[in-house]
Amino acid sequence: MPESSHPSRRTFGRIAYGAIALAAIGTATTYSVKAASAKGDLSSNLTLIAPAGAGGGWDGFARETQQAMRVDRLANNAQVVNIPGAGGTIGLGKFSTMHGQADTILATGTAMVGGIALNKSPVGFDNTTLLARVAEDYDVLIAAADSPHNTIDDVIGAWKKDPKGFVWTGGSAGSVDHLTIAQLALLGGISASDITYIPKSGGGEAIQTLLSGTTDFASCGFNEVSDQIEAGRVKAIGVAAPKRIKGFDDVPTMSEQGYKVTLTNWRGWLGAPDITEDDSAQLLDILTKTRDSAAWKDALDRNKWTDVWQTGEEFAEFIKEDSSRVEKLLKELGL
Repeated sequence: MPESSHPSRRTFGRIAYGAIALAAIGTATTYSVKAASAKGDLSSNLTLIAPAGAGGGWDGFARETQQAMRVDRLANNAQVVNIPGAGGTIGLGKFSTMHGQADTILATGTAMVGGIALNKSPVGFDNTTLLARVAEDYDVLIAAADSPHNTIDDVIGAWKKDPKGFVWTGGSAGSVDHLTIAQLALLGGISASDITYIPKSGGGEAIQTLLSGTTDFASCGFNEVSDQIEAGRVKAIGVAAPKRIKGFDDVPTMSEQGYKVTLTNWRGWLGAPDITEDDSAQLLDILTKTRDSAAWKDALDRNKWTDVWQTGEEFAEFIKEDSSRVEKLLKELGL
């Protein structure tokens, strides 16, 4: 897709943050976000903001969290609110104005790290209270079942011979899918600027382009395409995980094939700015108990998520490292 067909980063940032004002005006009638901070027991009424539309990754993460809280009665009235747009930064922008509102938490993750950098967001993680990094999932490199390429070396070898001739697909420009491909290219000695990439809205669309021959390879979230891998419609060449995925033991990791792709699609929770230490501790206690619940462990298993619990300074340091890694890859991609 030609570069001129997309708004520039600066223009897109102005569009996105102009929308924050509209979102704030419409919040009272469109969203059920509470206007005042809860007093006392935060588990009596808790709002979980998914900064994306219904059906997306953050929405699924928030609703699985909500369900686990309800099943184990960790939050009596947990509700999910969707505030989509601009890689999560519309929701982040609104959330950054909720000073002291301890009864609301915001889902965050790799996509928000990219959204902040891509949109030159005027707000970031410093405008929130860090709570916990909770879980992550991994991208998998797939091709059509009849593709002649079976290993990462096969892919890199063919790709090097004709860098612009192979067409890749995955999520939106700058997404985890796109960044995973960029990191793989760099590890294989291929310039990220040579990547021919057609963005799609999800794994289903990506698979259709593979089957039709429109694209050669795709990088998608493993849980998006695991059914199609199992059915044999597409082949999995390598997964960007530290170890093989349970139930898919025949799919090798990229690392064991010599390509240490370190980017993961992590998800976690942020608290509102300026909440008290007591409120922060109470929210963290609720999230800790949720993480330890049988319902949440079932969610991890069903979604092929991995537990990566981090809090405090460890979480803060991780965000710094992840932000640096993502910004570098975006720069390599010219985004």
